[in-house]
Amino acid sequence: MPSNSPRLSRDKCCGELYYQVLNFGMIVSSALMIWKGLMVITGSESPIVVVLSGSMEPAFHRGDLLFLTNRVEDPIRVGEIVVFRIEGREIPIVHRVLKIHEKQNGHIKFLTKGDNNAVDDRGLYKQGQHWLEKKDVVGRARGFVPYIGIVTILMNDYPKFKYAVLFLLGLFVLVHRE
Repeated sequence: MPSNSPRLSRDKCCGELYYQVLNFGMIVSSALMIWKGLMVITGSESPIVVVLSGSMEPAFHRGDLLFLTNRVEDPIRVGEIVVFRIEGREIPIVHRVLKIHEKQNGHIKFLTKGDNNAVDDRGLYKQGQHWLEKKDVVGRARGFVPYIGIVTILMNDYPKFKYAVLFLLGLFVLVHRE
């Protein structure tokens, strides 16, 4: 019997590792399903975003987590806070609708501005663009949680912090066994 003991130990270890990998895969797939579900429910390609700058103070501060919707049937209104993408820029911008320009055919263009900025956003738009269109909108702010997104900012601003957090999480997974 003692000769089988190391084999049982190795089989048990492999089984635990398999269980941990399977459990991790289920967590990741569940998170992805929740994210995709939120995308469908909200109509937004990014239903949750973090405010990255102080341009919207005092309404929103750096690190606030915004919840977005982007339903096609909802008209854009002056004063509404929108999250939009600009061609050539990777990170979306969170600003308030300042003016709306509606053509006779019903096509709407609009101008945005950060609450804490001195001028409108025309300087941020791509060369030759003076107005945004509905296709540029990622979503509209419907709610927020203050400062909870600061972890995301810290991870982006300080890569060593990101690697330390990932290392500690990995260490926790390896050490923590049920």
